[in-house]
Amino acid sequence: MAGWWRALPRAALRYPWPTNVLLYTGLFSAGDALQQRLRGGPADWRQTRRVATLAVIFQGNFSYAWLRLLERALPGRAPRVVLAKVLCDQLLGGPIMLSAFYVGMSILQGQDDIVLDLKQKFWNTYKAGLMYWPFVQLTNFSLVPVQWRTAYTGLCGFLWATFLCFSQQNGDGTLKSAFILLRRKVAGAVEGPPEQ
Repeated sequence: MAGWWRALPRAALRYPWPTNVLLYTGLFSAGDALQQRLRGGPADWRQTRRVATLAVIFQGNFSYAWLRLLERALPGRAPRVVLAKVLCDQLLGGPIMLSAFYVGMSILQGQDDIVLDLKQKFWNTYKAGLMYWPFVQLTNFSLVPVQWRTAYTGLCGFLWATFLCFSQQNGDGTLKSAFILLRRKVAGAVEGPPEQ
């Protein structure tokens, strides 16, 4: 295991695109698996495969290309440049990623109306993201080396994917719906299983 961790930085420098995209995909997929676990019931591995497919085909690749484009367009770590990158990310990159997620998942699930989830949940989810992603990207653009930015986004995206996959399957795109589920889970755990 220690050898793998030592090899990872070399792989990221030598093969930055596939290393970042695969790390992103693994973390994003793990977020879906976690939200299924939090909801209870059996694991739906087909759903997790759909999330992984979307992450490896679009989400991870777009994130990698987008973050590199931002760095080329706005190079450096000066505070003004970092804030400009965060603003661009929230006004352009975020909506593209969110739209692609809802539409992509609808396509992979074979839904008749592939934009229904997007229409119903986009604004709520986008507003929830504004409470999380600007802070993540502020750290990303000011502290994380360029070759690790997609992987870092994937790491932070693990929490986001947990919320996003829940919203796509059961929620309405608001943090409130996720907190209601968690509150029920905690209350159920405190009460314990019924005695027989």
